[in-house]
Formats: sequence, C-alpha cells, structure tokens
Amino acid sequence: MRSARVVVDPDFALGAVDRRLFGSFVEHMGRCVYTGIFEPGHPEADETGLRRDVLDLVRELGPTIVRYPGGNFVSSYRWEDGVGPVAERPTRLDLAWRSIEPNTFGLHEFMTWASLADVEPMLAVNLGTRGVAEAADLVEYCNLPGGTELADRRVKNGAADPFGVKVWCVGNEMDGPWQVGQKTADDYGKLAAQAAKAMRLVDPSIELVACGSSNHEIASFGAWEATVLEHTYEYVDYISMHAYYEETEDVRDFLAAGVDLDRFIEDVIAAADYVKAKQRHRRSLRIAFDEWNVWYQSAYHQLPPRGWEHAPALIEDDYNVVDAVVVGSFLNSILNHADRVAIACQAQLVNIIAPIRTEPGGAAWRQTIFDPLRHVARLARGVALRLPVTAPDMISPKYGSVPAVSGAATWDEETGQLSLFLVNRDPENDIAAEVDLRALTPSGVGEQLVLNGEDVRATNSAAEPDRVRARPVRTARLDGAHLTVPLPAVSWTAVTVACDTASRH
Repeated sequence: MRSARVVVDPDFALGAVDRRLFGSFVEHMGRCVYTGIFEPGHPEADETGLRRDVLDLVRELGPTIVRYPGGNFVSSYRWEDGVGPVAERPTRLDLAWRSIEPNTFGLHEFMTWASLADVEPMLAVNLGTRGVAEAADLVEYCNLPGGTELADRRVKNGAADPFGVKVWCVGNEMDGPWQVGQKTADDYGKLAAQAAKAMRLVDPSIELVACGSSNHEIASFGAWEATVLEHTYEYVDYISMHAYYEETEDVRDFLAAGVDLDRFIEDVIAAADYVKAKQRHRRSLRIAFDEWNVWYQSAYHQLPPRGWEHAPALIEDDYNVVDAVVVGSFLNSILNHADRVAIACQAQLVNIIAPIRTEPGGAAWRQTIFDPLRHVARLARGVALRLPVTAPDMISPKYGSVPAVSGAATWDEETGQLSLFLVNRDPENDIAAEVDLRALTPSGVGEQLVLNGEDVRATNSAAEPDRVRARPVRTARLDGAHLTVPLPAVSWTAVTVACDTASRH
C-alpha cells in the first residue's frame, strides 16, 4: 500500500477554531424556504408552518451560523415586505431567480426558526436596488430595544425583545452581471462604506462583511478586492469570498479542487493585506467564506427559460460519494486557514445544492455531503494545527501534480482530544497515513469514521436515505506515538486520538 507521512505538533497552532466556520445559508430560492424549512400543512409542520423533521436534521447537522435571505435574492428584496401580518404582506416578483415571492416567510419567521435550530442569524442587506437608509433601518428594526418607530414596529409585530443580530453582509456579489443592481468596485466600495458607517451608528457592536469577488475566475478578481477595501477597510470586519466547484471532464480535477480553493483563500488574504500595508492599518482583515459548495452550474445554465413560478425546483443536485469526499477536502482547506477565515457558510441548507433534501408533503433525508459537514462541526475543537503532509502525487490534468492526501487537524488541550480529518483524493489507490504523534502523549484511538464506497456514484434518496453514510470503523492502529490510518481510494476519514495533557505542562 502507498503511504503518506503526517506530522502532528500542538506547537504548530494556526489559531482558534471559530465555531462560525461551520455555518450554512438559507435563501429565498427554489425550495429552500418553501417546502424546505417551511411548509404549512405538512404532517411534520408545527403551528407556525416550520417542518419539525427538517429542524431535527438541521440540529443533527449542527450549523452554527446561517446567512439569510440571500444571495442574489437580497439585491431586489424589500425587507419590510416580510414583516407584519401575513395576510397584509405583498406578493412580489423575485428578479434573481425568476420566481413569485409571497412573503409568507419573512424576518420574524426566520428568527423563530433560527432560535429553534439553535443557530446564530447572519443577515444581508440590499445594496442592489436600495441603499444606506434602508440598511440602517433594518439594523434599527432588528437590534434596538424600543422607543423609535422601527423598533416599536418590531414590538408591535410580535417581537418584544431585540433580535440582536451581530453579523451583517453589506450586499451580495455586487460585481456579478447577474446581480440586480450590479456595481463597479469603486461605486460599490463608496456605497458600502457609507452603509457600514450608518449601520454602525445605529448599533456599534455589529460585525460587517464587505463583498469580495463573486468567484476566483471573474476577470476583476483581486482588483475588485483592492478597490473595495480601499474604501471600506476601516469600516468592516471581513471580506467575503464565494466558491463553487463541479466535476467536468476528469474526476481527478474535481478531487484536486481543494488545491485551487487553497490558492483562492491565499489570494484573498494577499489582496486584503495589500490594502492593510498601503493604508498603514494595524489589524488584519479576516474572511467570511459565506458561500461554498459543490454545484453543477453547467447543468443549471443549460436549462431552458422558465415562466414565473412560486418555489420552483432549482439546482437540487443529487450528491454522490465523490461529491462528499470533495466537500471533506474543502472543510480541510477551511480549517487549514483558520487563522484568517473566521466565518464559512456552506450553501445552501435545504434542497438547493444542500445536505438536506425534502419532498413536498413527504420525507426529508440526508444527502451524502451531510456527514462530513456534521462530523467536522462536531469534532473540530480547540485550535487548528498546521499539518505537514508528505504524500504521493496525483496528476490532475487541470491542476498538475497535487498531493493525493489532504489533511487537517484540531487540538483541544482542555479535553486532550486530537481530531484528524484525512481525504484520499486518489481515484484508484488506497493509502496508509503514517501519523507522527511524538509531540503528544497519545493513549488511545477514539472515534474513527470513513465515508467511501465501492460505487463512488452512489447517492441517497427518499427511497434509500442511508445508502451512503460515514460509518464507524476500527482500522486505525496506535503503536506508541505512531498512528497508522488506512485511507481507501476516494474517501473521507475522521479519527480522534486521546492524549495525556499533563505531559504538556
């Protein structure tokens, strides 16, 4: 069997694992909201129309922060349409996804859902068709206790206590030609700076995310970040990045996509640090990676034009074993940049390129990507470690020679738990990971989970909801300070090791 060498040392700490790295995204798009998290009349719906079966799966998945209401949707959204008596809310056209929006689910319904799902809300403001005043108004409506028209309106609408939303996206993908209200970097940067200042005047405690480029490939990438941040650096806390990948001609390119994601993250860091140096700032800006996933965009863009519909079935991709392994490698990339990436939102939570799928009036089930998301969120604790990995090469036609093994690790000194996350990208060969633990005093292997399959194209469905799952195994072997972990071809593996923390002091 081929082998890879991995070295673990708690002194190689990158930084604390921010719990907001394990976020998700709910957008008014397709069936994410309607017949996804919200379906009045469903056998599992509660008195407010929220699907309890979906809530149970969301709690199991364990997202920590959820971005809402978009996405592209937000750039023509009037937040006032989604508050107040439901019977009085207007029906509107959603220009982003060519849909009919009845506004029966809005801000209060989302905040109720977020409380039940035990997630932190992350709200986006519309800087496509609206501006500074509307952004500040929404902060006032959400976060002030009372005594003003907007705060009192929230109280009248049923929320006596402020929502206390801390993280705000100042627009969404404003560089994209698909965006309603697309802007140049200079125009967006000026508007975002003024909106950020006004929002902070309402509530100085909030954290703000400026829009970075909508993807790594867009021609303006890099220059966009530099221009936007020259206007906004002193007013915001994060710059956003978005990334989606899909399998096209060669599965090795897809399995190697985490290498490209690493480069993307590092390029965003470089752009932010350029402005930091140019303007003589002392603090380093962090990244809100608030949209990421596998998305088969080429199939979506080949669809014929649709008429106006309510909650059409959009980009409901069926994920297989390969997709889940790639998602696992993306999670490794996020953890390996935990010193600069503070927030990450897998997009989206239900039905839309999602770990959870539903049938209207019917079942809800986990897609293959559910388990890597769930278990990394559950097991990654403490600090992320810089993890040197020496592995055999895999040749990708697109990315060249890349390591066949991707790894990430976290170390929780309080509990003495080391968590390792290992991906074998090789489509043909099993690899043994030989892990050097001499810097620790390991006492035993805890959990070990593997997601792979003889049929790497296998998917889950309502009929076979558990066909692909991460399964517990006991194949890892600990010999003193040496751990051997078998990694099947095209697999994601998580393993925990208990260590004696007394020897560290």
